[in-house]
Amino acid sequence: MSRKNQTLGEFIIENQSSFKYTSGELSRLINSIRLAAKVVNHEVNKAGLVDIIGAAGDTNVQGEDQQKLDVYANTKFIQTMTKRNIVCGIASEEEDDFISINSQDENHQNKYVVLIDPLDGSSNIDVNVSVGTIFSIYRRVTPVGTPVTIDDFLQKGNQQVAAGYIIYGTSTMIVYTTGDGVNGFTLNPAIGTFYLSHPDMQFPKDGKIYSVNEGNYIHFPQGIKNYIKYCQMEEGDRPYTSRYIGSLVSDFHRNMIKGGIYMYPKSSKNSNGKLRLLYECNPMAFLAEQANGKASDGFNRIMDIEPTELHQRVPFICGSKNMVEKAEEFMKKA
Repeated sequence: MSRKNQTLGEFIIENQSSFKYTSGELSRLINSIRLAAKVVNHEVNKAGLVDIIGAAGDTNVQGEDQQKLDVYANTKFIQTMTKRNIVCGIASEEEDDFISINSQDENHQNKYVVLIDPLDGSSNIDVNVSVGTIFSIYRRVTPVGTPVTIDDFLQKGNQQVAAGYIIYGTSTMIVYTTGDGVNGFTLNPAIGTFYLSHPDMQFPKDGKIYSVNEGNYIHFPQGIKNYIKYCQMEEGDRPYTSRYIGSLVSDFHRNMIKGGIYMYPKSSKNSNGKLRLLYECNPMAFLAEQANGKASDGFNRIMDIEPTELHQRVPFICGSKNMVEKAEEFMKKA
């Protein structure tokens, strides 16, 4: 029976039997993510004291300027999972292509691939605003012992076996699911241990917060514009409160605790949306559904979308179930 103040390690061991694949490999993988999170957290907390903030001078595959901490976090997560020999492939938002691990080892029996956004919201680092890491885990679909292929990564979100995020804020937390609810663990920095602090996290069915970059309002589709006006209308429990941090992990985390909706729709500037299906939307959708919330592109369930490329972008709406369904109503009417 899980209990508050239980360590993450104890929780993983105690709940391993509830996961349908009980080889222990997934548990070791979660543990490696925990280790990398502590290393990245240590560096994030030194921002401003050492030369780790600001632009790195390069761009990633999406043409976005990389921050120094983007590069650092990407390296640390890849190194940690590679050296511990627990995955057969990794895809990162910061890399052009996927990475095949131990592909020359005939005895390589690892079954999992990881897709990761190493540092979501990194542009906020310079101004001391919360950032995060997002991860998604799948079982490979190609034969064990062979090099991974693109097919191992281009799986629908409904095939995820685990997903989660780390939030580096006033406290550092790991929040994750293996398909049996969502649990949050807070780091005690004095001893470097994560403790269960938020068991069985749930989105309230309704909320009073909407999170969207209203600076892009003029570029939004009409359905989103109409829904925003609905949120602002004085009627019943409305108007809702507008809260937008610009870090998906932070906005999602707040809305899951307090009740709310997050929207990054397509626009005349980004016709397919801006968020990445595999690195951001699928893992957050899995968490949302496991926490009694909902995730949609405005018309379809996010986790039913068939991926066609590693860095595919999609419109994204997620949060409290009734709020997402109301936004979908406006999209369908427009």
